[in-house]
Amino acid sequence: MTICMHKDIYWNGAALGAGAALLPWLRDHGSLTQRIQQRCSRFNVRNLRSSLARIALDESSLLGIAPHQFAWSREVFLHADGQPVVFAHSACATRHLRGAWAALRNLGDKPLGAVLFALPQVQRQPLHYKALHPHHPLYRSATAGMPTPPDRLWARRSLFLLHGAPLLVTEVFLPEIMRLGLRIEE
Repeated sequence: MTICMHKDIYWNGAALGAGAALLPWLRDHGSLTQRIQQRCSRFNVRNLRSSLARIALDESSLLGIAPHQFAWSREVFLHADGQPVVFAHSACATRHLRGAWAALRNLGDKPLGAVLFALPQVQRQPLHYKALHPHHPLYRSATAGMPTPPDRLWARRSLFLLHGAPLLVTEVFLPEIMRLGLRIEE
């Protein structure tokens, strides 16, 4: 499969059911990294995995990758003042690692947002939302170290396009995000 759909029919176009305090975080179209940095004294990224992996079928479809084919995948925690506040998962077709998204291979513990929002050629597609429950693989990854995980976690995702090459970025908001403040200008 080589044609990219660029339309997320799997997640919702609205964050229906998310609490009012979380909505500003979910709906913000700017750099999440920058927003977190503005609200904490110490920000860092903890890279969990950055490698070839099989990704979810709905992700493959959005990226124009055949089901069960390997893709480049990165999973990190964004930390604010020593606490994980966001679990982030990104994926793209391996063919784009030699082209448009070559810079992603060596990010390590650097924030992806620094790359995405520094390049004026990058176009962000609309945000989509989902309440993740314990059976969802991203929920399990995000809560792996939590002693008492919540019943659900809200996530958002969107495609970023660079020279027509899609990168899917999913951000799962952890309960600690709420201590960073409730107001973000919408």
